[in-house]
Amino acid sequence: MLIRVDPGSSVPLGDQIAAQVRRAVADGAVAPGERLPSARALADSLGVNLHTVLRGYQQLRDEGVIELRRGRGAVVLGGEAAAGRARLAEKVRSLVAEGRRLGLSDEEIVGLVQGGLTP
Repeated sequence: MLIRVDPGSSVPLGDQIAAQVRRAVADGAVAPGERLPSARALADSLGVNLHTVLRGYQQLRDEGVIELRRGRGAVVLGGEAAAGRARLAEKVRSLVAEGRRLGLSDEEIVGLVQGGLTP
């Protein structure tokens, strides 16, 4: 899996890393059980701080897309659930970004989402 970052982007580097891994999981380019590059190796190859990669990996862990195992690194969780969560997280991030581009506050975006959940 090839990960690239754009230092000139307004999107934080850790978020860019998480987004690319999330997309690869959602698309099936990364298989369940597959190990991601170690945070140190990825940081070195991208020329970013180790903590930047760890922030991206922690986002993915919190979303249920990967598991961080001490001594074994980051492993993609199995099943359709992980891929589905990855796809959903991408859509949510896109929705939030679009709302912010339109000048909506976070509360307004949450209100829209909650309003869309009621019949």
